[in-house]
Amino acid sequence: MEGKNRKLKVGVLGCGPIAQFAHFESCQKAKNVSLYAICDRADDLLERMAAVWQPEKTFNDYHSLLADPELDAVIVATADPFHVPLALEAVRAGKHVLVEKPLSHSIEECLALQGEAKANGVHVQVGHMKRFDAGIAYAQGFIQQKIGDVLALKAWYGDNTHRYTMTDNVQPLPFRSVNAIAPEVDPKADLERYYMMAHGSHLLDTAYYLAGPIGRVSAQLRQKFGAYCWFIQTEFENGAMGHLDLTIKLRGDWHEGFQVYGEHGSVFAKTYNPWFYKSSEVECFLEAEQQYYRPLGADGFSYRLQLEHFAAVILDQVKPRGTSILEGLEVVKGMLAIQQSIQQGKPIYLDNIKSGAL
Repeated sequence: MEGKNRKLKVGVLGCGPIAQFAHFESCQKAKNVSLYAICDRADDLLERMAAVWQPEKTFNDYHSLLADPELDAVIVATADPFHVPLALEAVRAGKHVLVEKPLSHSIEECLALQGEAKANGVHVQVGHMKRFDAGIAYAQGFIQQKIGDVLALKAWYGDNTHRYTMTDNVQPLPFRSVNAIAPEVDPKADLERYYMMAHGSHLLDTAYYLAGPIGRVSAQLRQKFGAYCWFIQTEFENGAMGHLDLTIKLRGDWHEGFQVYGEHGSVFAKTYNPWFYKSSEVECFLEAEQQYYRPLGADGFSYRLQLEHFAAVILDQVKPRGTSILEGLEVVKGMLAIQQSIQQGKPIYLDNIKSGAL
């Protein structure tokens, strides 16, 4: 990795839809990354992806990939239940890891990964790519530098009934294999759990990124006509109030965004479906100047921006701003606290959650 134009040699584990839609192209376009290898147990899928993306090497065995001394880092782009077990193997092999979100469903898994990453001196980043949405990143900087104490945050995430009608028109059809390895239990068998992990993890990470750690939650859930709606009252550790709205499947267009009210200003944002590669529309108001600031955010490929930052942390020792294992653990605690608050009908403090799994 020596030299001014050095690039991080990355191996992508898993050739499924998320790799095809996001990670292969990110590796191809990233300025400081080379797609060194791809790995999948399904030989037909591996052969097809190798023909399209032209990695230096292909592997159908993960241990052989990790044993390659030229490999610097791994992107774990597999089904959710495999995230931490496969990330652990990479960390123990001395490889840096970008692991898809959600990090885990389990407190114990997160703690194990945190300990191994520290022991092996490698960098692990969780794939909450919304932090690299140019509008959201601008808003976070404005909140940190301009608005003083945060009074309140409201954030919402509404996946909609027409989501796949829209995204199927902008994405290629993914190639699939009957030989692909699937989890023993279908993650979508329990939709409440699946929606919280797939979508709620994004909402919680964005709230953490903008307003800091959540102290406690008080949550309600309603299920009607195939829709799941969580309303979550939050109290952040810095004293700010919060309200999170997670609704799947919303009747209407994709509905995502946030508002932050502060001592010296406020932030208002609308976020788009990430597969449209359009940055959030953000307006930041500064009271002293009676002026709004609105970034263009021309580069909306948040997956590539996420990967470039991951590589820069490793190659150039820039300060990490992606989701760390500790922050991924806080997201898992938040999801557990929401679940427990609904079940017990009372507020739940995240600090009291020491173990457990969704």
